[in-house]
Amino acid sequence: TFILPTFSEYTFLHNLGIFARVWIPDPEEVWKSAELLKDYKPGDKVLLLHLEEGKDLEYRLDPKTKELPHLRNPDILVGENDLTALSYLHEPAVLHNLRVRFIDSKLIYTYCGIVLVAINPYEQLPIYGEDIINAYSGQNMGDMDPHIFAVAEEAYKQMARDERNQSIIVSGESGAGKTVSAKYAMRYFATVSGSASEANVEEKVLASNPIMESIGNAKTTRNDNSSRFGKYIEIGFDKRYRIIGANMRTYLLEKSRVVFQAEEERNYHIFYQLCASAQLPEFKMLRLGNANSFHYTKQGGSPVIEGVDDAKEMVHTRQACTLLGISESYQMGIFRILAGILHLGNVGFTSRDSDSCTIPPKHEPLSIFCDLMGVDYEEMCHWLCHRKLATATETYIKPISKLQATNARDALAKHIYAKLFNWIVDHVNQALHSAIKQHSFIGVLDIYGFETFEINSFEQFCINYANEKLQQQFNMHVFKLEQEEYMKEQIPWTLIDFYDNQPCINLIESKLGILDLLDEECKVSMIFLGSLDGQIDASRSEGKWPRLSNKAFIINILLTSKEVEYQCEGFLEKNKDTVFEEQIKVLKSSKVTIDRLILISRPGQMAKEHKKTVGHQFRNSLHLLMETLNATTPHYVRCIKPNDFKFPFTFDEKRAVQQLRACGVLETIRISAAGFPSRWTYQEFFSRYRVLMKQKDVLGDRKQTCKNVLEKLILDKDKYQFGKTKIFFRAGQVAYLEKLRADKLRAACIRIQKTIRGWLLRKKYLRMRKAAITVQRYVRGYQARCYAKFLRRTKAAIIIQKYWRMYVVRRRYKIKRAATIVLQSYLRGYLARNRYRKILREHKAVIIQKWVRGWLARIHYKRSIHAIIYLQCCFRRMMAKRELKKLKIEARSVERYKKLHIGMENKIMQLQRKVDEQNKDYKCLMEKLTSLEGTYNSETEKLRSDLERLQLSEEEAKVATGRVLSLQEEIAKLRKDLEQTRSEKKTIEERADRYKQETEQVGINVHISIYSLHKINGLSSFLGSYEETKQLELDLNDERLRYQNLLNEFSRLEERYDDLKEEMTLMVRQELESENKKLKNELNELRKALSEKSAPEVTAPGAPAYRVLMEQLTSVSEELDVRKEEVLILRSQLVSQKELNEDGELWLVYEGLKQANRLLESQLQSQKRSHENEAEALRGEIQSLKEENNRQQQLLAQNLQLPPEARIEASLQHEITRLTNENLDLMEQLEKQDKTVRKLKKQLKVFAKKIGELEGQIIDEPIRPVNIPRKEKDFQGMLEYKKEDEQKLVKNLILELKPRGVAVNLIPGLPAYILFMCVRHADYLNDDQKVRSLLTSTINSIKKVLKKRGDDFETVSFWLSNTCRFLHCLKQYSGEEGFMKHNTSRQNEHCLTNFDLAEYRQVLSDLAIQIYQQLVRVLENILQPMIVSGMLEHETIQGVSGVKPTGLRKRTSSIADEGTYTLDSILRQLNSFHSVMCQHGMDPELIKQVVKQMFYIVGAITLNNLLLRKDMCSWSKGMQIRYNVSQLEEWLRDKNLMNSGAKETLEPLIQAAQLLQVKKKTDDDAEAICSMCNALTTAQIVKVLNLYTPVNEFEERVSVSFIRTIQMRLRDRKDSPQLLMDAKHIFPVTFPFNPSSLALETIQIPASLGLGFISRV
Repeated sequence: TFILPTFSEYTFLHNLGIFARVWIPDPEEVWKSAELLKDYKPGDKVLLLHLEEGKDLEYRLDPKTKELPHLRNPDILVGENDLTALSYLHEPAVLHNLRVRFIDSKLIYTYCGIVLVAINPYEQLPIYGEDIINAYSGQNMGDMDPHIFAVAEEAYKQMARDERNQSIIVSGESGAGKTVSAKYAMRYFATVSGSASEANVEEKVLASNPIMESIGNAKTTRNDNSSRFGKYIEIGFDKRYRIIGANMRTYLLEKSRVVFQAEEERNYHIFYQLCASAQLPEFKMLRLGNANSFHYTKQGGSPVIEGVDDAKEMVHTRQACTLLGISESYQMGIFRILAGILHLGNVGFTSRDSDSCTIPPKHEPLSIFCDLMGVDYEEMCHWLCHRKLATATETYIKPISKLQATNARDALAKHIYAKLFNWIVDHVNQALHSAIKQHSFIGVLDIYGFETFEINSFEQFCINYANEKLQQQFNMHVFKLEQEEYMKEQIPWTLIDFYDNQPCINLIESKLGILDLLDEECKVSMIFLGSLDGQIDASRSEGKWPRLSNKAFIINILLTSKEVEYQCEGFLEKNKDTVFEEQIKVLKSSKVTIDRLILISRPGQMAKEHKKTVGHQFRNSLHLLMETLNATTPHYVRCIKPNDFKFPFTFDEKRAVQQLRACGVLETIRISAAGFPSRWTYQEFFSRYRVLMKQKDVLGDRKQTCKNVLEKLILDKDKYQFGKTKIFFRAGQVAYLEKLRADKLRAACIRIQKTIRGWLLRKKYLRMRKAAITVQRYVRGYQARCYAKFLRRTKAAIIIQKYWRMYVVRRRYKIKRAATIVLQSYLRGYLARNRYRKILREHKAVIIQKWVRGWLARIHYKRSIHAIIYLQCCFRRMMAKRELKKLKIEARSVERYKKLHIGMENKIMQLQRKVDEQNKDYKCLMEKLTSLEGTYNSETEKLRSDLERLQLSEEEAKVATGRVLSLQEEIAKLRKDLEQTRSEKKTIEERADRYKQETEQVGINVHISIYSLHKINGLSSFLGSYEETKQLELDLNDERLRYQNLLNEFSRLEERYDDLKEEMTLMVRQELESENKKLKNELNELRKALSEKSAPEVTAPGAPAYRVLMEQLTSVSEELDVRKEEVLILRSQLVSQKELNEDGELWLVYEGLKQANRLLESQLQSQKRSHENEAEALRGEIQSLKEENNRQQQLLAQNLQLPPEARIEASLQHEITRLTNENLDLMEQLEKQDKTVRKLKKQLKVFAKKIGELEGQIIDEPIRPVNIPRKEKDFQGMLEYKKEDEQKLVKNLILELKPRGVAVNLIPGLPAYILFMCVRHADYLNDDQKVRSLLTSTINSIKKVLKKRGDDFETVSFWLSNTCRFLHCLKQYSGEEGFMKHNTSRQNEHCLTNFDLAEYRQVLSDLAIQIYQQLVRVLENILQPMIVSGMLEHETIQGVSGVKPTGLRKRTSSIADEGTYTLDSILRQLNSFHSVMCQHGMDPELIKQVVKQMFYIVGAITLNNLLLRKDMCSWSKGMQIRYNVSQLEEWLRDKNLMNSGAKETLEPLIQAAQLLQVKKKTDDDAEAICSMCNALTTAQIVKVLNLYTPVNEFEERVSVSFIRTIQMRLRDRKDSPQLLMDAKHIFPVTFPFNPSSLALETIQIPASLGLGFISRV
């Protein structure tokens, strides 16, 4: 007996009335729907019914039981998510509800209390994607539509919340989808747990499926892929509830199938896969053939499965083995054993007599078996025909009969296969094992359901025994939950009797039960049937004997009320599972190591196993499983196979009812129906049935109100119970209340219709009367207007005649007058032209006379002048000749010559002495020159050798730098990728500008065409251009999104680069240190060589060679010092390596290393060039000395050849020319100085004049006292700080800054302005190191702040706005013309002058993108808990949505309780977000993008939940959604954000709400829906129509034909097949340039920031 509430079933059926709908049994359809044509009265034996087919039927009641037919539920309850929500709980209601959901709504999952019923659709459905997983993650089980993910989420949540292990029990027939359901549950755990290795575990677990199916599945008469074993997979989790591993346990492998198959059945798939792959080269050694050539594979007569390629399946099996770590050698060992089993089955025996048999000599099957297994042929042949009997004293070897030998052969084959199966399972568990300690687990049990065949043997007995145990555990769990619910609600209990399957279990497993009798029979030679006779007689109710057989027994399955007959033949053999130890020993001696490892058990294990029978082992494993399940919280999934032909969405009622009876679903219904299945909270009851109450019945206390109303509505108090928070109803009471509610609403509707129709008719009469009066008025007016028109026409005709006559006369006069005027004009013109020609002729004659007379006068004057000049020339020539004669006479006189050459002899003597001295100096110089040439040659040779040595060291240094460059290639690749992305971005921006221009031009053309063409043509062209523009914008957004994805990929590559950096820096440091040591050694050797081998005169100080060598040595030492500094720099960089960030600093280190290498190369090149220049200079000096020497020698030689007088004259002439050249040079310099003096004098005069004028003005003006104001300091908008204060600046301004205080008290973007002013000062100082360090520290610090407080919206918003402002400042003051358009002249003076920070602008832009994406994630985390409750569940318009009855799994109430979110909560949160962003000074365009993203999240999450919740798809809910969306649009208008694009993101949700509200009947409605829902995909439209559920009886369901019409109309639409929107999608963000009008010099730094160490400049 169990504790349950009392219940009197079907008392209300005696009140059956006309038109009541009922269910009647039917042999074909199981249950048929019918309608009463006559009221039922107690005592009636016949019911007059009308079937849905249109036929009338007389249904006779059973005279013994007098049971009435089951009542149908109201249509409003049909298709419920939970079967326990049905008002009438019985088998036909459950079957009909499942059929409607499966066929009409295409829903495969349904709750039945705590059980999830899953119907196999035999079709791939798009309901298992990652978006669906995300939608179910974190949701309560009753809040979403039924799904395997909901069960998995409930198990995962309870494991984390209750710290208790969970189990998911998946049961059902073969082919019902158990394995697929288990696979999706594991996929859910893998996705939700968030571990890095869970996917590998899931892949391995799923990879085990092909292996386990090949060795554990076979074709049966009911299923082509029937699982012939049970398995329990434990998925392990760590303390953070992440998947770490898995473990698999198997139960009751059907070993007998290896040696026997019934008609139309097959052996395990692996044997047929081997035979299909026998032609492969690696399988030649197995000597396999067709499956029909082996005894173990041909007994069923059906070796081929239609649509299955065994060869391809073999490839999948081998791939799965490789994935799980089974090597090729072990795989071949497995295949060798399987082939050996096949050959062993072909071993035949011949009888010698009745007690002995033999094997033919050289029997080929046995020979192949022995070769494959590596055992001795003779031994195996002997022990297959003999067995060893051991007594207390001696041992006998006894021959066995042919039948016994055949059984022993089959037992050996089963033993080998079982060992192989266990080895594979152990290996799979090893592959899934994890070294991490398991904290908790979720078990997934995939086990067979009840099996009943025509011939049921030992395997079916064990399977049904296991199901009886599981059913008992299920019943106890259901009663436990029911008991907890009733105790929680304080409902009174009574004791009732309940049928239990414990007697059936006792018959099987109790002491002296069937299993014990089997074990005893195996030990002693008893007659099993005789022993069983007494046990069955003791429990007649559970077991009995068949009438015509004494070789079988019958057990009654209480769950299905069905008797199952088991054939006893083979029970003992299958239970004993006897294998001769001699045959096992032969296998132990196998020469093949792999076979020995697989087949031979650990020492002592085999003996223990053989002592236990199969039944005993199965009972122990089943008890262990039950202990595991009892220690966990179970969750039940019952898989249903809708038909046996695997047709998609085809429902066979007979097969479905069989499975529902067997899997416990109807048992759950029966238990629920035995108590109070319908449960309402007081608030839900009040909201639903408020229409049944009068105003005076409504009290302030909802609970008391409900009690008062129920006492009036339902007189029998046993039909309901009042709990603590809920009202409990008996079966059928909710339907009764729904009927009362519908009647009340129907009466109200009739009254409303009456009033409305009267109002409409009266309105129509008034409209007609008003129309008649209007028509009369218009007719009379028309007649009056016609008479007035006649009068006006008569008057107009007279006026027209008058004016026409006047016009004719006036026209004739004008013609005559015009002709007269033309004649006069022509005559006067002729006379005037004649007069003009005469005057012109006279004027031109006068001009000709004037020019002729002038020409004659000029000719006469020129002739006179020429004659006068000729006379003057002749006279002057004569006078010059006379003067020349006088000068020639004077030049020939001697005295004059003497006067000119007085003192020339003394000068000649002095010059002679100078020439002698020069000759002596020349000889000395020649001697020195020869000695210098010798020393120079020797030193040159030494320097060349030293130079070659230095060049070798330089080459070694270049080799070292080459090694560094090889490591830098990957960095260069990354840099190229970055440059490529930048170039792509530039091209995208250019394309955007071009697209914008084209769009504007297209817009202008469209406007012109609108004014010039017809309205329709103009509208179509405008729409075309609009669509083109939209497409261009979409392309631009795609490019931006791709760039931002590339940015994320780049950050990932930078992390990879960070790993390579350590190796590179370590290698560079080692190589530089080794190179440093080499250079030091070479320097020391060079100094020693110079000090030892150099001659003193060559190396003496001041000598040229000594100077050259010393310069080279100093250059080498400088190079060594530079190398030392580089090593120190690298060491310091290695010390601060942890502080290097990913964006800039590491790149700067890399650039510094490159610059150091370039510096070394440049120094070596400069040393080489300086050495060559010095050598060239020495050669030039020597050449000039040689030329001077040659010239002197030539001059002396010429002087010596001349006579003494001529020699003196030549020397004098040479000296005179030299002095003349010097005088000319001095004269030029003197002229230049005179010119400068004259200029200075002129300037001095000008300045003197100006000073005089100023002095005069000052004297004239009176002297007044002047106040001298103190000049204010002119700030330049820069901030100065010391290098050592940089960390302090970053700490106070970024790391420790509180955004709230800054946003409220200071100007927006103040930190960005301060940082930029510091950058300006560093740029002013031309200190690139300071600029680089400050920018790098700023970026790193912002990242640290966001990493530390990245979940705070204010922090992320604050630094997003400041980062954008900093970026805008770098652009505004960059000096580029494109960014300086809006600057003032003062701001243009503040532009950066020394550095181009374009690369840092790109880094900051990427940082801003990352901050924006983090801001979106924070927004989503804050809004997500509010959206579903506020947008869908909360009733913004009270009373519109009706609350439907729910089942055991209660949904979140739509009534606003404390702590629940409403639409106002969402609007308040949006206001908070917007105010914070505005306070932080975020750019308006960026705020629009954030708002657009927020509205997209709201729309996507709302629509996704709508698509996954059947209870939300109704007309009233569509109205609620439309109202909520209108409130969001109103919020956009209040904030002036309608042009942000946020409204467009809600378009799919708006169209879904409209779809819920529009008519859905005719083809015109379908056409309207297709044109209206352009933002929804076809899958979404069909899903909404399938989920549409009427809340009231006045609404109609969407017909299947209408949905098919929609699908046909939308089949050509090309859209995504994805059902849900991507709620994680982030729109590509842009940062439009927004210059600041704030002057930098006016910014004041508040003392609260703690930045007293910086000063304004």
